[in-house]
Amino acid sequence: MGAVILGTGSCLPERILSNHDLEKLVDTSDEWIRSRTGISERRISGEGEEAYRLATTAARNAMEMAGVEPSEIDLIIVATMSSHMTMPSCACFVQNELGADNAFAYDLNAACSGFLYSLDTASKHVLCDQEKTVLVIGAETLSSRINWKDRNTCILFGDGAGAVVMRYADTIRGVLASQLFSDGALWKLLHMHAAPSCNPAIDPPGNPGSHILMEGRDVFKYAVKAMESAVLQLLEKENINLDDIDLVIPHQANIRILNKLLSRLGVKQEKVFINVQKYGNTSAASIPIALDEANREGRLGEGDLLLICSFGGGFTWGAGLLRW
Repeated sequence: MGAVILGTGSCLPERILSNHDLEKLVDTSDEWIRSRTGISERRISGEGEEAYRLATTAARNAMEMAGVEPSEIDLIIVATMSSHMTMPSCACFVQNELGADNAFAYDLNAACSGFLYSLDTASKHVLCDQEKTVLVIGAETLSSRINWKDRNTCILFGDGAGAVVMRYADTIRGVLASQLFSDGALWKLLHMHAAPSCNPAIDPPGNPGSHILMEGRDVFKYAVKAMESAVLQLLEKENINLDDIDLVIPHQANIRILNKLLSRLGVKQEKVFINVQKYGNTSAASIPIALDEANREGRLGEGDLLLICSFGGGFTWGAGLLRW
């Protein structure tokens, strides 16, 4: 019995921002960025490409693959930390755009781990109510949350959205298990303030504005160890060997984190799907975008065992297993 993914979809903005373009904005170079991050380019939203619009297009693509109409959607979860409005939620805008009048909708913010958290939440909804069809989306426009004068962050992030449609099926396929964690004590290493408060009494001192701040070296150290631990704990709990995994789809943070993680786990390169070079770090959108690309490229066969893992601000992190 499982919460099965029936269809995948993604959407990327049209504009490509290359490393050479960034050389004109900050003191950096294409060689420096590629050697440290593995990123060659990223997508940046333009007019009419707000997070909810990217999310809606990704959702439509997933629904088309799944053969599901808007009226059949019962729940929409959008993982995001860069919705174009604080209220209403990005998910409510997506519901309206789709015409999914029978659905209830909400956002989930777990930073880069948002899709993993949302997938776990959606699978439990489906298992509790086997008639429910759930749309899970990771959507980010991080270009709106970047200090474009800070070369430590502006080189890393990009915009995009990915989506899956989930429904119950009496099968061994579906989301098998998740192992999720958080540690709020480490929030200062990777965080983003809200806009300045209308109540100065509760505005954080020295609020620099709503853009990402990161201590890169510390984040690297914690990210690798945390994801490795989550993966190993999950495999042990489910009595699964790493050799049994057919494909690993990690959060596309940067290539140094990915290479270090895969080296520590002992995963062969041919078993890993990586697209960080094309899109950079799209936070909650990175895993569903990669999942859709892997699916459409024929990298996923029925019965394949997939491992996903992520790490993000909060700190949040975890791992999940899916039988395709």
